[in-house]
Amino acid sequence: MELLTASSATFSPLSSNFPSFTFKATISKSWKSHPGIVEARLQGFLLRTRTTISKRLGICCNSVGPFKEEFLFQHFCQLNKGFSSQCGLISIRYRSSLLKVRSCSDRIRQCVSVLFVQLVFTAMLVTSTTIALSETPSLALSEENRLFLEAWRTIDRAYVDKTFNGQSWFRYRENALRNEPMNTREETYMAIRKMLATLDDPFTRFLEPEKFNSLRSGTQGALTGVGLSIGYPTASDGSSAGLVVISSMPGGPANRAGILSGDVILAIDDTSTESMGIYDAAERLQGPEGSPVELTVRSGAEIRHLALTREKVSLNPVKSRLCVVPGPGKSSPRIGYIKLTSFNQNASGAVREAIDTLRSNSVNAFVLDLRDNSGGLFPEGIEIAKIWLDKGVIVYICDSRGVRDIYDTDGTDALAASEPLAVLVNKGTASASEILAGALKDNKRAVLFGEPTYGKGKIQSVFQLSDGSGLAVTVARYETPAHTDIDKVGVIPDHPLPKTFPKDEDGFCGCLQDSASTCNINGGQLFAR
Repeated sequence: MELLTASSATFSPLSSNFPSFTFKATISKSWKSHPGIVEARLQGFLLRTRTTISKRLGICCNSVGPFKEEFLFQHFCQLNKGFSSQCGLISIRYRSSLLKVRSCSDRIRQCVSVLFVQLVFTAMLVTSTTIALSETPSLALSEENRLFLEAWRTIDRAYVDKTFNGQSWFRYRENALRNEPMNTREETYMAIRKMLATLDDPFTRFLEPEKFNSLRSGTQGALTGVGLSIGYPTASDGSSAGLVVISSMPGGPANRAGILSGDVILAIDDTSTESMGIYDAAERLQGPEGSPVELTVRSGAEIRHLALTREKVSLNPVKSRLCVVPGPGKSSPRIGYIKLTSFNQNASGAVREAIDTLRSNSVNAFVLDLRDNSGGLFPEGIEIAKIWLDKGVIVYICDSRGVRDIYDTDGTDALAASEPLAVLVNKGTASASEILAGALKDNKRAVLFGEPTYGKGKIQSVFQLSDGSGLAVTVARYETPAHTDIDKVGVIPDHPLPKTFPKDEDGFCGCLQDSASTCNINGGQLFAR
């Protein structure tokens, strides 16, 4: 047999830790004569190679080791007479490649395991850091920060619009705590006002301690001020500038200074009232007992500058009068006029008392005057509606999801549900007054005269903060029994009033009694639909 020369078999290193060697076997034609020597030398070479690799890898390559099948060649390398060197070389190449793959796979698994442990540790570290950072602000909060957060939480829980005017309420809190100065109480109050301004809701407002106490006392039937009831001017007042005095409480600071019904307030503490709302003006007129306030008042053609001192005054929300309108024979209409100026806690009781008094004078119809009544306590509005209604829905309370509550009556509390009723309204009629007017109109219990009302279709609740200040917060909106949303629209009356129609009880009776007056309304027309 001619000489056969086997090609070189090369084991390429996977890394610097692996040996690199070349095995070359030359088998001559006379190998049959020395088979044992060839087999022994080849086995010795393979065993030395295995030992070298094992030492480099630090792996014990015995029969029970991890490479029992993959790395030991003794089962493969038993050469015999029929064993071809070419097959041996091919097998060595195959086993070498398999070793590469297995070793690489092992190292990948080790790397992945280490990487997984590192990722878990990193995640735990980041979580711990996040928890620590989230706890840090609460540990570092000042007293001023806590007051701000108290106001923020009040709005978060109670405010009707859960989109908070399209902003992230939580993010606003975080930004305010980082960026708004809150080193003094006044700075904190300013931060709260700035926060409320983002809601774009004029009825959700901050009340300093003295204003909060004044508001609370006002709903209880007493407040500290100058004793004025004010409203928007009409054409009969001769000017659209300023605010008109509706009534001046007898014996009060304004009354003693000579301010009378029909006078026009031009300025309060040098601030013009030309574009001032009646709610802002009422807030400016009120204040701590004994504090001064300056008014610029026009009485006819005369303009006066008056310095008044605020006093605690008791408010009677109701005035009433019997008006007998001339008529043929004994059929003269006897109209009971009731002017309701506010909805404090005495309002429903005072209205009942006025009805009883007028009925004792044999009235056969009523006029309820709600002009320039800016509202007050919501429950009092409901109770007064029950006086006039024998049954029906009074108001629907709604939030962002729809109707959440219904106030109605079954007639149990009705006192005057049968006599003809007319209701007078104007743009100063707001809030609880609009709830009452809307209920009487939609239930076809009364005929409305005047002009569209203010359009305050939202309900506020007052919350006290820990330092004595407070928040007036819009907590719901309402719809009339006909499901009319009056916000920024108002309740639309059935008929207009003459432009010169007076706002006091004496003037009202005079207009009804004088048929030649420009403000006269025929008694029969007053209650006709």
